[in-house]
Amino acid sequence: MENNSIIKALKTKSKSLNLSSRKITHIPESFGRLTWIVVLKLNNNYLSSLPSELVCLQKLTELNLGNNVLEEIPPVLKHLSCLNKLYLYGNKISHLPPEVLEGLPNLELLNLNHNRIKVIPAEIKRLCSLKSISVTDNHLQQIPSELGLLKSLTEINFTNNKLTQIPQQLYSLPQLRKLYLARNNLTELPEGTLGWKNVKILDVAGNCLSVFPVGFLTLEELFFEGNSLVPFTLMESIQEKEVFSLKELSARLILQQSTNKLSVVSRALPAYPELQDMLSHWGQCALCSQPFLTTWLECVQFINTRKHMGMKSSQSVPVRVLLCSYDCFNRDDHQYYGLVRL
Repeated sequence: MENNSIIKALKTKSKSLNLSSRKITHIPESFGRLTWIVVLKLNNNYLSSLPSELVCLQKLTELNLGNNVLEEIPPVLKHLSCLNKLYLYGNKISHLPPEVLEGLPNLELLNLNHNRIKVIPAEIKRLCSLKSISVTDNHLQQIPSELGLLKSLTEINFTNNKLTQIPQQLYSLPQLRKLYLARNNLTELPEGTLGWKNVKILDVAGNCLSVFPVGFLTLEELFFEGNSLVPFTLMESIQEKEVFSLKELSARLILQQSTNKLSVVSRALPAYPELQDMLSHWGQCALCSQPFLTTWLECVQFINTRKHMGMKSSQSVPVRVLLCSYDCFNRDDHQYYGLVRL
């Protein structure tokens, strides 16, 4: 039956060929003659490999190999540099060959859902045109920091894996709009989420989160059911005398001075890379906006999703608030819960 479709394609020179759900077990060598094919659908078959003759399909932009029995990504794909969309969902793939990723510079969509992948290699950074990556229902234990180099990414879906943290580099994706991390083992979302100014949908349901960072307030949709969020109850704390170390006092002074590009401190910093690296982890007080190196207090403020975020549903979400001193905590215009001195 697939031979009839190939013969028809050869006669008509159709740019699209759909061979899905044909119980195909192998691809005939004659496929190499379909050099004008742009879209090829081979999903829902029994393919375990692809022939080298597919290297001739240099105009191919979309390839669907979903729901087959592939145990690896076919090596021939590294030669299909025009590929724009690649679907490999529902196979038995356990790893991603770096050499294949390096050969797909124009890929914008990669779907690897329902496989057995444990690691995404650093070579993922070679997919410089990637806009959407989906690796749901796999065995991922970590997200490679190199993913943060893909500045065109607008959607990431790592639902139902074994992730425990998010790399800081992921917060520098300027085009990211949708992030799906439901049903993992995340325990926190670091303050770096302030960099997700354009993220509109965040799904972290079914994790181990207890509190959210401040930077998620621009979201349009937030899914957080099934987490162990801190309760809406006031906790007592004993105020201690504030004694800042000389290191902290110096750091705060340098951080304040470094904002002035004309200051002596600002001009001298480049000569001290180790100091620059230490100061790069600075924070900002949620109330007075003054910079600090070491967080003095960590508090929780409950945000209403309807009132503060404009969402349809009305729910209270605990938000982590970092303060620089007890003076800020004791201000009358804010109410915080769960005070912790760090």
